[in-house]
Amino acid sequence: MKLFDDREVAFAFFKYVLQDYSESTMKSCCISAHLLAAGELRLLAQDILSWIIRRVGKCRSDEVVELMWREHYKYESDFSVLDSLMRAFLTAEMISDALEILSKMRDNGLRPSSSAISILFKLLLRIGDYDSVWKLFRDMLHKGPRPTNNLFNVMILGYCRKGRLRTGESLFHLMRKFGCEPDVFTYNILINAYCIRGWTSDALNWVHMMAEHGCNPSISTFSTVINALCKEGNVVQARKLFDGMQEVGVFPSTVTYNALMDGYVKAREIFQASMLYEEMKKKGVAPDAITFNILVSGHYKYGREEDGDRLLWDLTVEGLFPDYLFSDVSIAGLCWAGRLNEAVALLDNLLEKGIPTPSASTCASLLMSLSMTGRLQEARDLMAKMVAMSFPINITAYTVLLDGGNMNEAQKLERDMRERGLLPDVFTINTIINGFCKQGRMKFAIDSFVEMQRSGLQPDIVTYNILINGFCKAFDVVNADNFMTRMYASGWEPDITTYNIRLHGFCSIRRINRAVMMLDELVSAGVVPNTVTYNTMMNSACNDILDRAMILAAKLLKMAFIPNTVTANLLLSHLWKQGLPQRTLIWGQKLSEIGFEFDEITHKILDKASHYIQENTDYCTETTEKSLFLDFLMYITYDYIRRSKAYNDNNDSSFELVDTGPLMLPDTEAGNRIMKLQFLWQVAKFVNGVWRFKSSPEDNLKKILL
Repeated sequence: MKLFDDREVAFAFFKYVLQDYSESTMKSCCISAHLLAAGELRLLAQDILSWIIRRVGKCRSDEVVELMWREHYKYESDFSVLDSLMRAFLTAEMISDALEILSKMRDNGLRPSSSAISILFKLLLRIGDYDSVWKLFRDMLHKGPRPTNNLFNVMILGYCRKGRLRTGESLFHLMRKFGCEPDVFTYNILINAYCIRGWTSDALNWVHMMAEHGCNPSISTFSTVINALCKEGNVVQARKLFDGMQEVGVFPSTVTYNALMDGYVKAREIFQASMLYEEMKKKGVAPDAITFNILVSGHYKYGREEDGDRLLWDLTVEGLFPDYLFSDVSIAGLCWAGRLNEAVALLDNLLEKGIPTPSASTCASLLMSLSMTGRLQEARDLMAKMVAMSFPINITAYTVLLDGGNMNEAQKLERDMRERGLLPDVFTINTIINGFCKQGRMKFAIDSFVEMQRSGLQPDIVTYNILINGFCKAFDVVNADNFMTRMYASGWEPDITTYNIRLHGFCSIRRINRAVMMLDELVSAGVVPNTVTYNTMMNSACNDILDRAMILAAKLLKMAFIPNTVTANLLLSHLWKQGLPQRTLIWGQKLSEIGFEFDEITHKILDKASHYIQENTDYCTETTEKSLFLDFLMYITYDYIRRSKAYNDNNDSSFELVDTGPLMLPDTEAGNRIMKLQFLWQVAKFVNGVWRFKSSPEDNLKKILL
């Protein structure tokens, strides 16, 4: 083995020679590990030990330890042999055995290496054994080694991945107490965690903080935040950050350009995406297959198909890509354009010419497009053909078909995956569980959940959210609560999706008090409500009795409720359901006057109201307290959208609100004016009890709204 220059080749030779695991063979292997370690080839020695430990399993691992410890002093030191054993157990992910070796090191007065301890922390955090994490941390503080930057980064990353952002932040603030200065990796971990949760404004605050502390943001820092802003649809802010990073000497990479370009495409600003591509070429940043996939799909989906065709032609003429990469872009583009027959024909043509087959991602794109258009049988037939011709089929391709509807077929596909050596990952199993939940087959969903754990896969927050949602839709509050408890026990904290699921569940069964308690819990946990939260509760308020609805609406206003299209639609829908078609149309007209973009649902509601008025001349025009309440909520929504439009048109980078003048509620009968002000006065009192209202109801209302 020493004669081989390459470590991997030497290890492969060892595995080839090792034919049995008798006591004499294991003894020879352990001596080999000693000799390699003595010859300064400790990494190869650790490879041998981890392989043996994996093969003999837990039942004989003690035998390996005993053989390695026996007469080890002839070859290597106490620390060397124990460190190799500890790392071997960590590589085999046998955590309890690694902890036993660590204990043996302590008993012999030895201090473990920081790198081995970091690996141990990573594994403990992955399985959610937080008690052992803190016990090990305290042990380090007393006996060493001293915590390092890398160790803190491992811990912060581990907790952030488990959704425990607060713990990650606490560790960040603890670093300096132990002489560790947060580096760019530390900040990037937290910034990424905030972006994943959708808290991009907080992520930007962390970027400012790292700059203030003398830690220069990296290209990864900016790319992460730009990508998050684009996913939120905030392309304007993303562009400002993109331009700003270059002013501080950080220049965008292909990944950064791709993120912003994708944001422009999703915002249907194809011209801006094309200009960005031109800028990219001008500055010498090389585009990749992802760049062209974004542009081609954008032209086909939101622009003009001829532009997409022209871009593909340019690629051919310029020879930027080899043929197989060009085929990747072409097939993916045709899929986005919905030209599936052409995509399949192109694929067949490429195969006939002997051009290398498309990548696994392109295969998955083609299967996805067929599945999404209801051509499931064609997708299955194509999958079979791809497998027969040794196409690069990956887990994603199988998952796409799993997500197509028939659960019996899904289970067959899962078995087929295993037979072909593609072990299902958490995402795949989540797809299957979600399929059972959609069908209301909760017993099968739980069986899949149990089997998932048996196979060594750890459920993530998505798994629990799927199951909790399934039980909520089945009106099974008890099991929904049980899985909330199990989620906590496994180390996951509820995210905004979890809370939204529970809120919707409680609202569906009219348990408004529980929903309000859940809303308070959400805020106390430091989770920021999103538009789904607000709209769920707003819909509940509109359906509830007036007094309680007013209190709930006031709560939402205090929490900085941000209305959107869904809010406008649900309020218009409630006005219509209250038998007020004229009020529905009036508000629809006012929204259109400020450039509010109607979607299909908005048009349907307004069409219903219009038809009703045309066909019924004796519809109700009476103003009730409930209708006034809806008018008030509609006003809040209208006013926010109006101000947002004015702010965007002004294109001011500051956060100061733009006041475009007073807006009065739509005129109703003069006799109801006083009644309306009295009603708004009551709402105003609910909004903030600590204010002392000494002025008129109108003034107080303005104070709240502005």
